[in-house]
Amino acid sequence: MRLTTKGRYAVTAMLDLAMNADTGPISLADISKRQEISLSYLEQLFARLRRARLVDSVRGPGGGYLLAQPAEGITVAQVIDAVNESVDTTRCGGLSDCQQGDTCLTHHLWCELSEHIHDFLREVTLAQLAGRGEIQAIASRQRGRWDDGILASST
Repeated sequence: MRLTTKGRYAVTAMLDLAMNADTGPISLADISKRQEISLSYLEQLFARLRRARLVDSVRGPGGGYLLAQPAEGITVAQVIDAVNESVDTTRCGGLSDCQQGDTCLTHHLWCELSEHIHDFLREVTLAQLAGRGEIQAIASRQRGRWDDGILASST
């Protein structure tokens, strides 16, 4: 399976947004520091997420981004799809040209696996992820490191 950093970072940033939503709009700079993702890369991802209507932007002092709908209504698959990422297990990218322009013996197997993975990700919401104890512990540690100035001093 191939899921690039674009999809991974988009899901990570959206989960960060969901887990910090109670503090109001979240700046990309804050997400960048907590998740150690390039600010310019986040800007590109959030432009796509905004076009997909998964986030809303708030301008001005104290501005940033908010989820455009409750975390219960946003699935991991929606996030991945919004940034034009695909979860594809085929060698040919789903084009059926695996063997010098022809379909290989296992092409349909890998296509079905890709569909199952996408179906699974369609069932997982940001709220479900945010509610998991191990994820809450990681987010708490990240907030603590960031609040203590450890991450702030490294930029």
